[in-house]
Amino acid sequence: MLLCISGSLRREATNRTLLAEAARLFGGPSLVADLRMPLYDADLQEAEGIPGPVLRLAAQIAQADAVVISSPEYNQSISGVLKNALDWVSRTEGAPWRNKPLAMMSASSGRSGGARGLSALRLAMVPYGPRFSAGPEVMLAGSKTVLASGRLEDPRSLATLTAAMEILRREAGL
Repeated sequence: MLLCISGSLRREATNRTLLAEAARLFGGPSLVADLRMPLYDADLQEAEGIPGPVLRLAAQIAQADAVVISSPEYNQSISGVLKNALDWVSRTEGAPWRNKPLAMMSASSGRSGGARGLSALRLAMVPYGPRFSAGPEVMLAGSKTVLASGRLEDPRSLATLTAAMEILRREAGL
């Protein structure tokens, strides 16, 4: 199973559309993670334990054959919602990210395609020990036009995403 994590909560987010295309190209079952959870707060964790949505996400990561994260670039970094989810999951037992095949991508309306955000995401993920995919990182610049129809229509971007998902599938042993 491919776990798809979007750094945006918007239903119509371009990164969700990119994830849908990634899942289609990966083939097989996929699941979109829900990152709606309270802000990380050590006092909350101490008083109430780890919230259910966090435990679900950690279990989904652990059970997935591979994970793909697609996140917008916010102020040259990752989105707050994604950082919050990563912080919460780091507090769970079992190191769910350890050796998990991971592909990262971004759809951004800007010219860089989210390159700085992907760099920040890679740095944020290092302590968790995933296996970063050897496939290309997909960065869609001008994503509102590239994904306007709900499908990835640019041939070069589609070829890059296809290669990324084929490599991730092999790395997952599928």
